[in-house]
Amino acid sequence: MTEDQLLGPRAHGEPYGSAVLKAVAEDFQVDEVLDIPLSGEGEHLWLWVEKRNLNTEEAAKRIARAAGVPLKLISYAGLKDRQALTRQWFSLHLPGKADPDLAAAEDDSLRLLQRVRHQRKLQRGAHSANGFRLRLTDLHADHAQLDARLERIRAQGVPNYFGLQRFGYEGGNLLGARDFAARAELPVQRNLRSRLLSAGRSYLFNRVLAQRVADGSWAEARVGDLLAFTDSRSFFPAAEAECSDPRLAILDLHPTGPLWGEGGSPAGAEIQALEDAVVASEQPIANWLAQAGMKHERRILRLPIGGLSWHYPGPDILQLEFVLPTGCFATAMVRELVSLAGQTDI
Repeated sequence: MTEDQLLGPRAHGEPYGSAVLKAVAEDFQVDEVLDIPLSGEGEHLWLWVEKRNLNTEEAAKRIARAAGVPLKLISYAGLKDRQALTRQWFSLHLPGKADPDLAAAEDDSLRLLQRVRHQRKLQRGAHSANGFRLRLTDLHADHAQLDARLERIRAQGVPNYFGLQRFGYEGGNLLGARDFAARAELPVQRNLRSRLLSAGRSYLFNRVLAQRVADGSWAEARVGDLLAFTDSRSFFPAAEAECSDPRLAILDLHPTGPLWGEGGSPAGAEIQALEDAVVASEQPIANWLAQAGMKHERRILRLPIGGLSWHYPGPDILQLEFVLPTGCFATAMVRELVSLAGQTDI
């Protein structure tokens, strides 16, 4: 499946040229932002881990093996890209045990940067944001045009599409979701079930967002919208007054789209009709998500790019630094700038 089929139209116009992302791991760096003060004591050992070309699940397995504990005692806040240089927290539950020797877990692809004790384990989704440093190399684009586009993105944000990573190579996760949905079955394997349900749900969201980008309403509130703040999972309905809330203009408050589950869209008026119509085109997946017990949630349609800065280390290199809320994709911004040459699944 193509990028346009899995995502949707761009909001700021066609890309201004081409570049390469992830030529080496250091070109895509991610730092987990965790606003939790660690006490220095307790039965949980927290590890600040740097990974190079290594996914989160494999890192957890290596730490568990080195510590001599079951994998279920290893916790992390979120999954990070494999083809990247990433730093994130893990925790080990070690009641009544001393800190283990974890040297066997370390090599060129994994380094332990910090160890701290704490009373509680690290919960999924506990991090508040992710900080990114991206280097676009082999850049073929006019710098002045890129600068103008980046200024616009800083002021207006970008559509909050789920990235290609969510759907697997050539959309394989979505194709798997459609196959199971057509048979009204769920995968027995837990990890596969989670991955396919997530792909199906993300695809329905992207289709709704694509419609809102196409009609120009992705960044504005309409009566019937359900609004949410950038870092909040709760939402509230928009009437006339809410549609002119000044916090919309400063990218603090946003319209949302559906993360599909049991029941129909809770949006009102024309927004509900739009979401129901889009989802009806993929009714087997929608029914499958509901039958799996997924709860209806919401996700902001507009992605604000926090702390955005950039410079050109060389004529054919663009370096970007910014912060995104958890669960959001850096490539949603990159695709508003350039086409990624020779890369279809990043």
